[in-house]
Amino acid sequence: MSNSDSFIDEVSEEVRRDRLYAAMKRYGWIAVLGVLLLVGGAAWREWSRAGAEAEAQAFGDAVLAALDTEDASERADALENIEPPSADAAAVRALLLASERKEAGSDTDAAAALTAIGTDGETDQIYRQIASYKALSGGALSPDERRIALEALAQPGNPLRLLAEEQLALLEVESGETEAAITRLQAILSDSEVDRGLRRRAAQLIVALGGDLEPA
Repeated sequence: MSNSDSFIDEVSEEVRRDRLYAAMKRYGWIAVLGVLLLVGGAAWREWSRAGAEAEAQAFGDAVLAALDTEDASERADALENIEPPSADAAAVRALLLASERKEAGSDTDAAAALTAIGTDGETDQIYRQIASYKALSGGALSPDERRIALEALAQPGNPLRLLAEEQLALLEVESGETEAAITRLQAILSDSEVDRGLRRRAAQLIVALGGDLEPA
């Protein structure tokens, strides 16, 4: 390589270095800002998560303290005074509150609490379904109304599907549809999602109705 070529290469390298330094001086703050944003975002997420966990723990402690009372009315009053940190926490509190109101003999208040959950669009669907299911045991609905509500809950994919099927079988027993009840209970037994408690109840009811534990 000639001296002139070497000199040109050195000059070109110097020019590139100067341009790089100028670019870093002009735009380097963007990289620094990006790093600060990443670090700040991570810190904010950790702080938010820690705050949410603290709120959830405080809510749980308050609920346990409220339930540690002898009288059902006092437990209900204590639950009502707890401030839930989220919509789902409010649903859990309302379900517990409805149970305590019912035990205290306030069926109307219990039904009102369950209805409030079932119609709250901000509450997770599973809590709305549980509330709707529990509301069916209040005795305020006619058998036909209960059947319609239970058939809605018994749709495929519903997590309360098998419990709703069990209640439909009981409705069929009440109305004298023994064979239909046995067939429905046998279907429950053969379902892959049935749990041990429901399996036992279904089997006992089939035997009590004079049916076979295996479908024909």
